[in-house]
Amino acid sequence: MANAAAVLLSLILAMSFLSAAESTPPLPPYTNYTSLTATILSTLGFRDLAGGGAASLSAATPTTIFAPTDSSLLTCPTCCIPLLLQEHSVPGLYPVHFLRTLAFGTKIGTFAPNRCLTVTTSSSAAAAVTANKKVFINGVEITKPDLYNNGLLIVHGLQGFVSHLSPLSCTVESMTSLSLPQRPPPTAAFLTMHFMLKDAMTTLRTTGYSIVALAMRVKYSELSDLKTLTLFAIDDESIFLEGGGSHAYVAELGFHILPNRLLTAADLISLPRGTALPTMEPGRDLVVTSSGDGGPLAPTRINYVKVKRFDLVRNQRIVVHGLSTPFRHVDCHGF
Repeated sequence: MANAAAVLLSLILAMSFLSAAESTPPLPPYTNYTSLTATILSTLGFRDLAGGGAASLSAATPTTIFAPTDSSLLTCPTCCIPLLLQEHSVPGLYPVHFLRTLAFGTKIGTFAPNRCLTVTTSSSAAAAVTANKKVFINGVEITKPDLYNNGLLIVHGLQGFVSHLSPLSCTVESMTSLSLPQRPPPTAAFLTMHFMLKDAMTTLRTTGYSIVALAMRVKYSELSDLKTLTLFAIDDESIFLEGGGSHAYVAELGFHILPNRLLTAADLISLPRGTALPTMEPGRDLVVTSSGDGGPLAPTRINYVKVKRFDLVRNQRIVVHGLSTPFRHVDCHGF
């Protein structure tokens, strides 16, 4: 309960900052996307890159930038900043959780012709879990991952900088790397899920489910990897009620999400009693305990909790249904 309360408190404190960021209006139709890249880099503290070469990149094209600090560039007076920026930038979107899944030694083509960056990850026992792996670009560690991500531009902060790349950088492998086919970057599919998540969070925030929307932002990297999802949400008023146990909902959000399954109201109502529904929490399934038409006389219940509002959110990838209390564990073998 203490952990759940701490998570809830941190979400509430972040609400004012995150809601302001979410409410930022879309770019106007005549925005100068080239200058926008420079503005983003400068705002993040990468002023040398912003002033020396950002004009060669457009924020309208999906791009990932591995940005070196200004202080590290001071140690390379002979570096050509415009070329260095092209060599530190790759087409496509590479969030850090995706980089961690790439094969050791994977090469990614940059905006500089015939120049490639090499991605490696730490292999220590402490980093056995994918989420804890450190990522290196040509041996330089990403120390500030996902500094910026608006769905079209991702910026990672590097501990140093990558020296000018060799014309053989796309063909010569290091002794420890493997010549494995490169996985395509998550472009169209990633962008679609990104916009669907943003749509769902915006709707929830404006309909009395702002805490759920903030909890989804915390798990954004995991949710964006899914093809579809069904979420069971608790409204803000119920979360703050004393004695309802809803404080635990925030900490157990994964137990209220069905990954890669899009269940609308009609789908839920049609499920027979005893149907198991795998969640994002391994080994913890939900179960349909009462099947009915969803009305007051024959409500649909999951883990004995009534689904009180169907299809709060419904788009191409996400469906959200409303609950009054969070799910509790039920032994699925009893059905």
